[in-house]
Amino acid sequence: MRQALVSVIVVNWNGMKTIRRCLDSLLAQDYPNLEIIIVDNNSTDGSQDKVIAQYGGKVRMVENSKNEGFAGGNNSGIRIAQGEYIALLNNDAYAAPGWVSALARAMEKDSRTGMCASKIYLDEKEKILDNTGLMIYPDGLGFARGRLEKDAGQFDQEEEILLPSGCAALYRKKMLDEAGLFDERFFAYCEDTDIGLRARWMGWKCVYVPTAVVVHAFSGTAGSASKLKGFLVERNRGWVAVKNFPFLYLMRTPGNTLKRLKAQARAMASGNGLGAEFLKKHSWATGFFVLLKADISMLAGLPAAWKSRREILKTKKISRKEMSALLKKYQVSSDQIVLGKKG
Repeated sequence: MRQALVSVIVVNWNGMKTIRRCLDSLLAQDYPNLEIIIVDNNSTDGSQDKVIAQYGGKVRMVENSKNEGFAGGNNSGIRIAQGEYIALLNNDAYAAPGWVSALARAMEKDSRTGMCASKIYLDEKEKILDNTGLMIYPDGLGFARGRLEKDAGQFDQEEEILLPSGCAALYRKKMLDEAGLFDERFFAYCEDTDIGLRARWMGWKCVYVPTAVVVHAFSGTAGSASKLKGFLVERNRGWVAVKNFPFLYLMRTPGNTLKRLKAQARAMASGNGLGAEFLKKHSWATGFFVLLKADISMLAGLPAAWKSRREILKTKKISRKEMSALLKKYQVSSDQIVLGKKG
């Protein structure tokens, strides 16, 4: 196989507990043509100094003067990356030795493949899946395909999917040059859905690679039930829809959001789903104000999102009908998105 240069980018922010395991797994990769770039988002826990001291001669280091988030942090790395392919790996994840090789091998099969997704397991849970790529709910929320399922071989087929999770993905640099980098207004969460859908408009495909294995400590940085995560996810999913949904899909978004929120309220009242996890740490009132704040921020950002939409549609290479078909093919229900798993 042709050994194209792969640049792996790890964004670090206060990742003292996990960054060493992450970097050791990259240094143990069996792929010979590898560039490792660490982007530190102004960490305050000493992890930045630890990386420099222990790995300084083995990695390229970018030191941001402030926390640029997942989107801005990865963009900092992509801008200096020399690879033909760009791999992303969360600082709270670690990869099997053949991870990069498997992704690069899949990418080489078809020049129109612009993205590859990994098989990602949850840390400290035997063969329980975090995700095998992303699907979508029709108000802009991404859904982790296979999440919380026991791996019994049901995702062992290499196949086309909608888009990858940014936790552990491979992107073709040519695709990023065409579709653009991560939208830094998102800061974190949903930015991988946005960039994936933009690439889809440009005609690029995404392939899921079951032999590209990663283990992830889910929401190890922000916390799965944090107010910040709730705010960012709710705000950013609206921008995803405005920027990327065909017009008729976009017009149905408010109704789909209402349907999701009703399902969320039922699940929270019965102690089920991701919302119930939020209630273990916060009140109903806190949840309401997080939602309100997110929606106000989303509305404030709509002019910029609409401008981006116009730019995307000017350069699209597939029709609105084709994009609608893709969204429908990989769509999930309100119950799935609320419970965070199949069923």
